[in-house]
Amino acid sequence: MNATQKLFTFLLFIFLQVGLNAQTSLPDLQLKDINGKSFSLQEYAKNKTIVFSFWATWCVPCINELDAISEEYEDKKSELNFELIAVSIDDEKTKARVKPMINGKGWDYKILMDTNQAFKRALNISSVPYVIIVKNGKIVYTHSGYTPGGEKELYTKLKSL
Repeated sequence: MNATQKLFTFLLFIFLQVGLNAQTSLPDLQLKDINGKSFSLQEYAKNKTIVFSFWATWCVPCINELDAISEEYEDKKSELNFELIAVSIDDEKTKARVKPMINGKGWDYKILMDTNQAFKRALNISSVPYVIIVKNGKIVYTHSGYTPGGEKELYTKLKSL
């Protein structure tokens, strides 16, 4: 086996391992919203299409993404039959900034708090912003990072489901 074949075999092995270990359904976790109400992720996602957007108050691309989605959210929400849930990964030190930011931005999303980052870790998310689309409890799409116009890609993906 030459060096190219070895490299190809190694990369194929890594790709298959990542694919086999990828999360395909929501973890069985409870998170609280910004008012302290508890939500079961699996229970809430039954028979729905939900976009989970992982973000933090200190993450400028996250805020830009949620602002961009917000511009058309009300129209697209009913047209495409989905709900966006913004999952804050702010920790104990920064979680007090979440509610004022939401109020100031006027975002009309359900906000869940993942202060210990259990949800983020369960999905092996390494950085934010990070978006997942869940349909009937199954993860059908993931995207890491944000560039202007990314919200249009998200709406296109939702339309195709």
